[in-house]
Amino acid sequence: MSMSRRALMRLAAAGGLAAAADRAAQAEGYADAAASRRAQASAPVLLAHQTPIRIGHAALRVRDLAGMSAFYSHLLGLVETERTADRVALGPPGGAPILTLESAPDAPFAAGSEAGLFHIAFLQPSRLDLARWLAHVVRANIELSGFGDHNVSEAVYLDDPEGNGIEVYADRDPAQWTWTDGQVRMGTAQVDIDGLIDLLDDGAPAYGAAPATLGIGHIHLKVGDARRASEFYSREAGLSPTQSNFERGAAFLSSGGYHHHLGANMWMSRGAGRRDPKSLGLSWARFETADATILAAREAAFRASGAVVEAIPGGFEALDPWGTRIQFRQA
Repeated sequence: MSMSRRALMRLAAAGGLAAAADRAAQAEGYADAAASRRAQASAPVLLAHQTPIRIGHAALRVRDLAGMSAFYSHLLGLVETERTADRVALGPPGGAPILTLESAPDAPFAAGSEAGLFHIAFLQPSRLDLARWLAHVVRANIELSGFGDHNVSEAVYLDDPEGNGIEVYADRDPAQWTWTDGQVRMGTAQVDIDGLIDLLDDGAPAYGAAPATLGIGHIHLKVGDARRASEFYSREAGLSPTQSNFERGAAFLSSGGYHHHLGANMWMSRGAGRRDPKSLGLSWARFETADATILAAREAAFRASGAVVEAIPGGFEALDPWGTRIQFRQA
């Protein structure tokens, strides 16, 4: 969903407005309630990274390595953890890399109907971090494409300069998620922008460096068949379906009771075959696990399916039915 110009202007001035509201609240005796809201909003919600299998890292093939590196550094507050002539790895300060950019200056752009990346979703540790980040991008005049309250999370959407989809979101407390027969309730409603603005006061530092626990919460892929994707990522990757909406062309799966580590839709790519491995966009997505038994079981499942499995440091990689490279690694 879009955000009005009035809301954007209010968000850009959020610090001053929220501080004024705080002073008024203190005068009326409501300061304790405001402080309580901020305390709740600053509590980290990181189930995505605490499950048996999680998304740890992704890589994009890009034309403009310097420009794209600068974009993601500024957008999310990431720093370089490694640089070579043809790749840059980025992560939160002091942390492991979560995004690698691979130089492919002559690569073609993928067609919109081609299988591949729908978006990479970066998980902010808390609602307060999401509010600070949103004020940062509005002040930086970074164009946003949409917003969504998905019951389990609040999300902001945009595209990078080469057209790759990005989601930046914060989860609600899992105790507030609604499950019915193994399916989690996820919808799309208007994000409470006023509620986010009200979290920003003079005591909330401006968003600069990424929070130490910023990571990829999930990957959303374009596929040719949502039902086939659900079957593949259940059987081979060991994920559990959390919302199957095949009639609407989408499927969501996770590990450990998360709402989803992987989304797959065919909204633009119905019937798509193998993607062009030389095109720009997602190069690979990496699942991580701390359990060597899980890693071995996943490798055995990929091999049993007839997939070509190749070794990588600490794990293996293989292709999904649409040619997207999937890695598994022990972390």
